[in-house]
Amino acid sequence: MVYTSCFLIYALCFMFHASGTHALNMDSQQYRIQGGNINIGAKDSTSQTFNLSTTLGQTAASQFEAQGYLIKAGFQYIHSIIPFTFAVSNGQISLGNIKPNTPSKATVKLTVSFGGAGEYQVSAAENGPLRTLDGTNIIPDTQCNGESEKCTEIKAARWNSQKAYGFGYSIKGDDIPSDFISPDHYRPFADGLQNEKPVIIMQSDNVIKKRESEITFKTNISRSQQIGIYQTIINFVAIPSF
Repeated sequence: MVYTSCFLIYALCFMFHASGTHALNMDSQQYRIQGGNINIGAKDSTSQTFNLSTTLGQTAASQFEAQGYLIKAGFQYIHSIIPFTFAVSNGQISLGNIKPNTPSKATVKLTVSFGGAGEYQVSAAENGPLRTLDGTNIIPDTQCNGESEKCTEIKAARWNSQKAYGFGYSIKGDDIPSDFISPDHYRPFADGLQNEKPVIIMQSDNVIKKRESEITFKTNISRSQQIGIYQTIINFVAIPSF
């Protein structure tokens, strides 16, 4: 018997563009620093063909943290010419007609560019499991093959049994978690409706021009699954730090 169950994933993408930064006076209720650089000198020099940004007299180049303060010193050499961008290849995914004990899959490509001196990360979460429009029927999140091969939101496991049911994802490509060791390794999405925090699926602290990964959505149902149209929303959030 062919089930007409399907689902749509609406990818909500947060895209950031890192524009140039400029030195300003810094002040609070108790302090005021008149000068955008605590060094011997710093200046942007230009000509008809060149634009040079400089920092002089830096005694240490590192990131320093203490009692709520954060200083990133000496990062002028990594002055970004690569804006931060994030793209999802398709914001609406359908798995089509789903047959019992016959896994159905669909893929989406994630692309990140990043040129800052911090790191970037992409996280993902679902707005509840796959469910019918009236919410009376659901396809639960996968537990992969179960028992010794049970997966969680933060640990992938093998899911290749046709009698293991649910909905989940696998990912391959750049900057992905190390537990996705094969195409058969999957995780369930963190559930935002259950106050589960989004889980990082891409992360790097390197200066990059283009990094890509491919996420595969998979569902498998039993013969007792109710016929219907199932859907959920998957939220991808991309965040840079500088």
